[in-house]
Amino acid sequence: MMTNLFSTFDPATSNIYSLNWMSTMIILLMFPYTFWIMNSRYQMMIMMLTNKLHNEFKSLLKSSKGLTLITNAMFMFILINNLMGLLPYIFTSSSHLIYSMTMSLPLWLTIMMFGWTEKTQDMFTHLIPAGTPAILMPFMVCIETISNLIRPGSLAVRLTANMIAGHLLMSLLGNNTSNATTLLILLIMIIQIMLMMFETAVAIIQAYVFSVLTTLYSSEVN
Repeated sequence: MMTNLFSTFDPATSNIYSLNWMSTMIILLMFPYTFWIMNSRYQMMIMMLTNKLHNEFKSLLKSSKGLTLITNAMFMFILINNLMGLLPYIFTSSSHLIYSMTMSLPLWLTIMMFGWTEKTQDMFTHLIPAGTPAILMPFMVCIETISNLIRPGSLAVRLTANMIAGHLLMSLLGNNTSNATTLLILLIMIIQIMLMMFETAVAIIQAYVFSVLTTLYSSEVN
């Protein structure tokens, strides 16, 4: 039973069917295994998707083509967790900041440590965009430094906020059906179906945006 509007994001619920944080690892059961000689349609769909993303991420990188394997895995991980959060009795782990920050912060730290230790001159070059007047250079260094420092936070907050917004709206509409008339219930159901389709699109887009921005941030170091 919901005690308040935000109880849908509480992992410690009283429902026996809620998997809590264990739902994050169900992604391991979603990928096909190579038990068969011929690939199934599901395997072919996953391979087509990963190849398409690999080619797109590769075009954004100047070097380090192996990084596309990380972004591909991150995309599938976020996508399946976002989509599973739309199912009943499954905890939406991507609606918590600790979930997205755990992915964005280590990647950002790794990229920054590699850039400043191996390509220090290039990192200093990125602090001052080309064509900046000499009088504005100190300000641009401060602005670029702050912009670089908030990147992991912006990645994490973007994913979390978008997942929370849709779930809150659906929970708010679902709680108003107890004392509603039949006509109003039908109207709410139609709106809920439209919101579910919208949230499915948001789940896909947010996984793609997270992966693309990570690739773009890492391309500055390559």
